[in-house]
Amino acid sequence: QVQLMESGGDSVQAGVSLRLSCVASVYTYRCMGWFRQAPVNERVWVTSLDTDGGITAYADSVKGRFTISQDKAKNTVYLQMDSLKPEDTAVYYCATRSTCSAFYRHYSRWSYWGQGTQVTVSA
Repeated sequence: QVQLMESGGDSVQAGVSLRLSCVASVYTYRCMGWFRQAPVNERVWVTSLDTDGGITAYADSVKGRFTISQDKAKNTVYLQMDSLKPEDTAVYYCATRSTCSAFYRHYSRWSYWGQGTQVTVSA
């Protein structure tokens, strides 16, 4: 059983930066990712990190603005969000699964989830 806990969500103005953190109880699975869910929308994949190889991938909507990184010593994954836009408003979830294959970016294919942290970006 893996427990994930996100933190760092906030209400901010457009254009500023935020950093989200996700602490894992154990670093069991190789792939760590971030999803987001806006009201009445489906939970969608944002980014993922292969914790062994360091390979990252990003959704087109955040490419160039968001950066995923890790601190293995702390079992922690970060999501640095720069140049935030109102359309980034959502609950952000951390998740983990065995591999980071692009075939498994649907939320139903991920094994463990955090409780989510709210990010609100106003114009």
